[in-house]
Amino acid sequence: MIPQFQEESEVTIRVVDTAESHSLNLTYRGKDKPTNVLSFPFEVPPGMEMSLLGDLVICRQVVEKEAQEQGKPLEAHWAHMVVHGSLHLLGYDHIEDDEAEEMEALETEIMLALGYEDPYIAEKE
Repeated sequence: MIPQFQEESEVTIRVVDTAESHSLNLTYRGKDKPTNVLSFPFEVPPGMEMSLLGDLVICRQVVEKEAQEQGKPLEAHWAHMVVHGSLHLLGYDHIEDDEAEEMEALETEIMLALGYEDPYIAEKE
């Protein structure tokens, strides 16, 4: 599914409230608001072998609010945030349009493989 990534890895997922999400988003991204998911890649020190890909910090309240506003099942939106954040840990981004298209296509492929709907279906209609 993700061609350059074929090995098992670990991801730490931390669920936080809006205050902590806001603080982390301001500190690390310069954005003065809470966000749904933040990704913090782990850089393995030279000479060490570790399977830790990085950390995801997910804000429960933001995810719940987005799911409701977008009319998505809560479980599906949680899964999407984990997939989205994990792709960031693997180096994917969505700053440029072509990057966004590639990342969204992968997100959709992974979500469908997991048994969920295309998370971007509403935007495509």
